[in-house]
Amino acid sequence: MSDVPGINHANVSRWLSPLIGGIDGTLTFSKIAGGHSNLTFTVSDNSERQWVLRRPPLGNVLATAHDMAREHRVISALADSGVPVPGTIGMCADAMVNDAPFYVMEFVDGSVVRTIDDALGHPVELRRQMGRSLVGVLASIHEVDVDAVGLADLGRKEGYIERQLKRWRTQFVQSAGRHVPYVLEVHDKLAARVPEQQGVGIVHGDYRIDNTIMGSDGRVAAVLDWELCTLGDVLADVAGIIAYSDERASSGVPLPMSAEGFPSPNEVRDLYEESGSRSLVNLDFYIAFAYWRTACIIEGVYTRYAAGAMGADADPDAIEAFGQRAVVLADLAREAASRLPGTESC
Repeated sequence: MSDVPGINHANVSRWLSPLIGGIDGTLTFSKIAGGHSNLTFTVSDNSERQWVLRRPPLGNVLATAHDMAREHRVISALADSGVPVPGTIGMCADAMVNDAPFYVMEFVDGSVVRTIDDALGHPVELRRQMGRSLVGVLASIHEVDVDAVGLADLGRKEGYIERQLKRWRTQFVQSAGRHVPYVLEVHDKLAARVPEQQGVGIVHGDYRIDNTIMGSDGRVAAVLDWELCTLGDVLADVAGIIAYSDERASSGVPLPMSAEGFPSPNEVRDLYEESGSRSLVNLDFYIAFAYWRTACIIEGVYTRYAAGAMGADADPDAIEAFGQRAVVLADLAREAASRLPGTESC
């Protein structure tokens, strides 16, 4: 059988077979749509058993990004924490098997709400339950005792925002092949106004509705895409939901959480305050940070897209639209940062 791009069929089959009690017939790999970073595939055999494989993109990967072992470790550690995550099957760190490290996890049944059409395919009351569950699960992630689950050494516990500002500024400078206004200026404004961190918790790093699987009851069945997870200031995740729901950053395509029933930004605040234990008095800073950080991430993804890392069938117009989103996000970061106390417009 010919290989799917990103999958060495023979090698992966040999590696996976003993972990799943043998393969019935041959494995079939199908790339899952969605996501702009790591590649995700469904894996099935002739008996219709299913699993999911995650691996880095095909090229132009920054040295500190796309750590499969880290993502696998986090999901494994959270298995009995009450946070809904897929069960893990195995991790392969040997790049000789499939060109890059990868891991396989259990397939979780449910729906992924990636688009406005996906959202509108569910009744309003179910969307309302999805929104409540999305924020409630986030609060539960933030309340996990990192020592109890064995993740105390996942990252430095203090200075999260300062480290994030340094990391994403560095990656932006390394990956950006063009000038994106305001990114460096906003970095400097944020770096001078970092609020005091309220304790330490698990920061997912990319928590939004399309990085979850929703069950038929409207509750989160699994949280996915933990590649940016670390320890630190959990309010960055709360702001991330709000920033990802901003229609101004949607490149003209309605976002899924704009559908009736999903919480507004103010309702996200209220729901989190009901479930979480941290004050949101400085949340506006984190929202500015979320726009800025997302602009840096999107610019890196745009650079990889433009270089062809995600496949030869990519739509050039879609790539350019994606690049424009980074510019819009940087401007939103500038606007949000200009409203913080002691700031003036960039």
